[in-house]
This record gives sequence, structure tokens and C-alpha cells, in this order.
Amino acid sequence: MPRPRKCRWVCCLPECNRFGPMNFTAAEDHYIHMTVDEYETIRLIDLKGLTQEACSSQMNVARTTVQAIYNGARRKLAEALVEGKILHIEGGEYKLCDGYARACGKDPCGCHRRAKNMNVPGLEMD
Repeated sequence: MPRPRKCRWVCCLPECNRFGPMNFTAAEDHYIHMTVDEYETIRLIDLKGLTQEACSSQMNVARTTVQAIYNGARRKLAEALVEGKILHIEGGEYKLCDGYARACGKDPCGCHRRAKNMNVPGLEMD
């Protein structure tokens, strides 16, 4: 019996969840689907400059898990850029930060409020 998955903490949802060529409608096979936890690893490691170790601590998963998520996310970004595909960010197994040091290590982090103000349909805040 496999070990249960750890909850992957995500600080905030992306403000935009679709990127790609402008004025372009594509068939479903021309989309790259990235999960929210993959987006979070790119945000933390490449944008915020965290190490994989610090990212793993913030997301509440093992460093090797972060490494696998990060490698998959970078591959998807490269495919979208090089092949001109549309990148769509949604889904995955994650839990949003409550904004009070639960995942971010900041008190309060402010990201939760930004996600809450996005009016994302179907998003339930704890």
C-alpha cells in the first residue's frame, strides 16, 4: 500500500492562467497543461530565488519531490515557448496558504488575499 500524498502548500494562484500566442485559437493538442503546484515551484525557485530545499520546506514536501515537480514544469515551459503552444495553468493536488505563516513563513504573507480577490470560479477558501 503506497504512502499517502503530503499536502502541497501553494501561496497563491496565478493572476493569469493562460499564456501563449496572441490572437490564436488552437485545438486541444496545442495546449500545454501545467498544474498549480508546478507553477508554484517555478515561482519560488526561479522568481523568488529560493533553493529547492527552501521551496520544499515552504510547500511541505520532500526536496526530491520539488525537484521532480520543477523539472516537469520547466519542460512544459520550454515546450510552450519553443513550439508556440498555449500554456494553461490549473488543477493539481494542492492547498492554498491561509496567509499566516502556514506555508509562506511570513506573517501575514498577503498572497492569500490576492488569490481571494481574483474571483476564481469554483475556488473555495478555507
